[in-house]
Amino acid sequence: MSRWRELPADLHPHIHQLIVRLRKLKDRSQLSARQLASKSGYSARSWQRYLNGRSLPPRKAVEAMARIGGDDPARLLVLHEIAAERWAEGRVATAGDPESTSSITPGSAPATPAPTHPPPPTERKRYGRYLHVLVTAGAAALVLSVSATVLLSMRLSEARAQLAKDRTDTVAAAPATVSESLVPVVYTCRLEQTDGRWYAGLSRTTETILAYTHVGPEVAEAQCLLRRAGMSPGDIDGVFGPKTQRAVVRLQTRDELVVDGVIGPHTWKALREAAPK
Repeated sequence: MSRWRELPADLHPHIHQLIVRLRKLKDRSQLSARQLASKSGYSARSWQRYLNGRSLPPRKAVEAMARIGGDDPARLLVLHEIAAERWAEGRVATAGDPESTSSITPGSAPATPAPTHPPPPTERKRYGRYLHVLVTAGAAALVLSVSATVLLSMRLSEARAQLAKDRTDTVAAAPATVSESLVPVVYTCRLEQTDGRWYAGLSRTTETILAYTHVGPEVAEAQCLLRRAGMSPGDIDGVFGPKTQRAVVRLQTRDELVVDGVIGPHTWKALREAAPK
């Protein structure tokens, strides 16, 4: 488990939530910074900025971390969209802060006071036209700002609704993990081939993400198919333990897949269509 630096105190809660989630996935993968860079395509220095809150990771980096850590990319991308909006809001607020541009460089001369005598009539007319232009431009900017705020609020509401739906679906569909109260179960493999694909009678999934410590019939289905492919996962107990993970790695190596020890759509396809060894 990595010992992370404390995130900046002024970081928005949505950005904080995304970074904490990415940190947990990095810890789960047990990869070093160089290994993470090799698997994700983003440098170790970039990941250091992302995971310490100094820079917002791009969408592709979030997808890569979800794949490496065995998480659902859809949930992380919803968090990333909300965090990106908050990050953009923070940058706009910083750029518009008058204090950031009104400081006086040390050693510079003080401004010359304006003359006290009134300007000539020509100058007053020019000033009036200039003031009119400023007021018109300010009104237009205000309308655009209000429109942008309304649009941003609508998008944020949609993103929050989608996030709530994804969380509900995930609670209902995500595999359980190993716990102290887990009761040992022995599953029976009933292998059959349908339309060129193999099934063991425990689950017909082709997309469920399974990783280390997951339990349930989906894991038992994968164990049956691993055994049929000649990669012994140990007992068919529905527990994604070390033996099952090593069997997955051997299958991924043999079939030239991404070797991460996680069962995803590509590994499921290899299990369903693999010839027995």
